[in-house]
Amino acid sequence: MPNDPKGRTQPGYRKHLFVCGHERPEGAARPSCGKRGSLALMQSIKRAAKEAGLTDVRVQKSGCLDFCEFGTTAVIYPEGVWYTLEGEDAVAAMVHHLQHGTGAEAHEMSMD
Repeated sequence: MPNDPKGRTQPGYRKHLFVCGHERPEGAARPSCGKRGSLALMQSIKRAAKEAGLTDVRVQKSGCLDFCEFGTTAVIYPEGVWYTLEGEDAVAAMVHHLQHGTGAEAHEMSMD
């Protein structure tokens, strides 16, 4: 059996954050998260999570999460909480959720 280079003994993560990285072509009828800078924001969250010592979480891009009209879209599992990420304060809020499971309510997606 191969050894995990990170020293893990079982697969999986305590929490998993997916950030939409989808880009639609110019002139598309719907907006896309990738054109709003979602991948740069995801990288910032990833760095901040690493700096916070979060080794049991995963932050990664996803394909289209299909809520682009609401802004840059992200979701954290296992809770299944959906977020609209805008600005650098979203970085700290996502890291807080990854650490504590709550505390990022200001960024929760609202369909109102």
